[in-house]
Amino acid sequence: MEHQQILWGIAPIGWRNDDLPEIGAGNTLSHLLSDIVVAGFQGTEVGGFFPEPKILNKELKLRNLRIAGQWFSSFIIRDGIEEAAKAFHKHCQYLKEVNADVAVVSEQTYSIQGTTKNVFLEKPNFTDAEWAALCQGLNQLGRVAEKYGLKLVYHHHMGTGVQTLEEIDRLMENTDQEHVHLLYDTGHIFISDGDYMNLLKKHIGRIRHVHFKDVRKEVTEQCKRAGKSFLQSFLIGMFTVPGDGCIDFTEVYRTLIEHNYQSWIVIEAEQDPAIAHPLEYALIARRYIDEKLLPINNGQLISN
Repeated sequence: MEHQQILWGIAPIGWRNDDLPEIGAGNTLSHLLSDIVVAGFQGTEVGGFFPEPKILNKELKLRNLRIAGQWFSSFIIRDGIEEAAKAFHKHCQYLKEVNADVAVVSEQTYSIQGTTKNVFLEKPNFTDAEWAALCQGLNQLGRVAEKYGLKLVYHHHMGTGVQTLEEIDRLMENTDQEHVHLLYDTGHIFISDGDYMNLLKKHIGRIRHVHFKDVRKEVTEQCKRAGKSFLQSFLIGMFTVPGDGCIDFTEVYRTLIEHNYQSWIVIEAEQDPAIAHPLEYALIARRYIDEKLLPINNGQLISN
């Protein structure tokens, strides 16, 4: 594994969901991590149910797994940067103790992702003053992350004020590229803008973390017609793992390789584990990676 340039992970969200803790509540940490080993991945991201670092590190070491990062809900606009930074310091301290690489940040002021609002039509928008506060605040949080040996990667997300390519452009233009990096999520940008390659090509130089999320197009169209919320949409199957939806990840992966991307690619698909068996879908994703993506490397990269 010493020559591995890309690390492959799978997010815990297929087993348990932080937004809906009741679904998959019976799936323990040991269950999750052992499934990840069976499916042949190298690591995961921290879920809301994960234990304190000492316990988590032991479980990871037993299985030779790593932590990529963890989601952080920032409220820079709502609460101000001082309060946001205080919470972020604690977040980064935890990530440092579990040897993570990135802190995943998403501004949640006015977010509707956890509400019953129509996620396709009722997303929030920021004023010019709010944009300025957000960008300045992210620059500061980026410097905080670096003190803990981490990179801040911003997660564009459905139902938030930074969702569309236009909004991501504005965020990238008004933040410091030395301190604020980008998490590229195929599923979120595809559902938002109907395209996933423009963002990748435009901001490849800022991308330091990647989520491979596939989309079921028919289910998405059904959700749009019905005016579903974000939670309702993923519960009925809007998202899935690569190889089970409509996104061509070979094009995405080839572009990442051509630009010498060297960090995590994390499989992430919000689904109801009672409907979509987590290990079954992890294996579907692994098979797709092995059969469709790794051959693109011509043997230059090593799979685990």
